[in-house]
Amino acid sequence: MARKTESIGAQSSVSSPLEITLLGTGTSQGIPVIGCTCRTCQSTDPKDKRLRTAAFVQAGDLGLAIDLGPDFRQQMLNNKFSNVHAVLLTHEHNDHISGLDDIRPINYIYDREIPIYGSARSLLEIRRRFIYAFDHEYFYPGKPRVSGVVINDQPFTIGHSEIIPIPVDHGDLSIYGFRIGNLGYITDAKTIPESSMDLLQDLDVLILNSLRGRTHPTHLNIEEAITLVDILKPRQTFFTHMSHEMGLHQEVNTILPDHIRLGYDGLRVVVN
Repeated sequence: MARKTESIGAQSSVSSPLEITLLGTGTSQGIPVIGCTCRTCQSTDPKDKRLRTAAFVQAGDLGLAIDLGPDFRQQMLNNKFSNVHAVLLTHEHNDHISGLDDIRPINYIYDREIPIYGSARSLLEIRRRFIYAFDHEYFYPGKPRVSGVVINDQPFTIGHSEIIPIPVDHGDLSIYGFRIGNLGYITDAKTIPESSMDLLQDLDVLILNSLRGRTHPTHLNIEEAITLVDILKPRQTFFTHMSHEMGLHQEVNTILPDHIRLGYDGLRVVVN
């Protein structure tokens, strides 16, 4: 599928623009769902084919992967990415961490260990699942080389880029979104605390989860996501983490305001 690049925000000669690529925009089952015969799953539109939600941010020479889901390998191949300097982990659910082992070729190509930034709880779970990747005393030639970096609610820096963690609530589970410059990335949220709303002001681009039309106990539905966008007022919003119940890409876009679009796998957005 040909990729489209959107350029949003005022041009600046002071710093390099951010570029985010939506590697995947589907839920934990992806689209099409195995055995499903709904219109979305049977669609021939490439924009209705959704791998599990993840993203890649290019900030100058810095490459940041957001989450490592089960489709990580295919997503990197599809978008011709390889130079990952660090991983930002939103939370520890399977559709966000189970592709960690596929980071191995990146270790080999660039001969470096890759840090994974996440909450203490998330890193404890990913270490439990992939203990061999984190245990430096356990060596065999084919294992991933990663390290865990615990983050809290304070900004941190990778290279020359400041990353602001955005605490959001995934039902009863507190997880992280991230702000990098004027780019905000939130997935799997149901509610956003007032203190986090303050951190999402004056965005050029917001990537935000929107599951479907019906309400859900742990995810924003489309009405709730639109209400949130109306409050935050980013210049442009792209929805992600969509289930097949959201409907067809082209049809849903016709009912959305111009400043809100459905994201799709492979969409690249430049934030100037």
